[in-house]
Amino acid sequence: MPRSFHSIYAHGFVRVAVATPSLRVADPAYNVERTIGLARRAAEQGAALALFPELGITAYTNDDLFHQESLLRATEEALARLVTASRELLPVLIVGAPLRFEGRLFNCAVVVYRGRVLGLTPKTYLPNYREFYEKRQFNSARDLINGEVRLLGEAIPIGNDLLFEAANIDNFTIHAEISEALWTPIPPSTYAELGGATVLANLSASNVTIGKGDYRRSLCAAHSGKCIAAYLYSAAGPGESTTDLAWDGQAIIYENNELLAESDRFINEEQLTLADIDLERLAQDRMRTTSFNDSISEHLPRLRQLRRIRFEFELPVGR
Repeated sequence: MPRSFHSIYAHGFVRVAVATPSLRVADPAYNVERTIGLARRAAEQGAALALFPELGITAYTNDDLFHQESLLRATEEALARLVTASRELLPVLIVGAPLRFEGRLFNCAVVVYRGRVLGLTPKTYLPNYREFYEKRQFNSARDLINGEVRLLGEAIPIGNDLLFEAANIDNFTIHAEISEALWTPIPPSTYAELGGATVLANLSASNVTIGKGDYRRSLCAAHSGKCIAAYLYSAAGPGESTTDLAWDGQAIIYENNELLAESDRFINEEQLTLADIDLERLAQDRMRTTSFNDSISEHLPRLRQLRRIRFEFELPVGR
């Protein structure tokens, strides 16, 4: 349908949301209902994308419970519930879940839109230092044998090289990465943005330590600026286990080094953090920045391997 002149989507903007849900450890049925509830709130606000925390369907702090058959089955049942509910929801949903493929377990970003799983992005960098020991439970995206797996009875693309591209909104291309990627010298999103991704989404759990909130901001600001992109970051909030760690629920949205929105921290309520991204500005800035385009030329073989998942975005009415 024609876009209203008064819609932000008629002027090169998209609205995005970063969600901080309430969770229960090892309770996918409860967690998916909280996820759907916040996704509905994002839809009511006209958001095109809603990002949720790392492993939010199960919670992050399950430790070796991740290897329990009952939890993995319940996770798939919860995802099926989410996919069904998404048929009536406006935003692209990016949620976190532990999923088993090729006989191994992966910490995945699941990209869902209008009753379909568009793709899966497993975590690439698994921290195994200080308070982290993720390699005990999970395998890296680098360890995948195949580029496609079966989930909920469908063949689904999988990998950290997936770009989710809206066919009917100029410059609206999404890439997902998970937590530790932002702390590395070359995150997967670096190649994604050189390949055209404008909205970079990071599902994180990210326990809090002294000064970490400021450090997350600086990382998101710098990466969004260097990539000339929007960077969305979601940290785990209320409900995660505090046996060993603490959580602050920090949600951040940056656009090209500018902070657009941030959640409150250390509160026991669910939150939805929203901002409007100027995709047209990002495209213009990239076009005129010669060093950005030189970087594309430097990495053409790698960029040509990126896979594009195209979808038709249903524009919100009256937004």
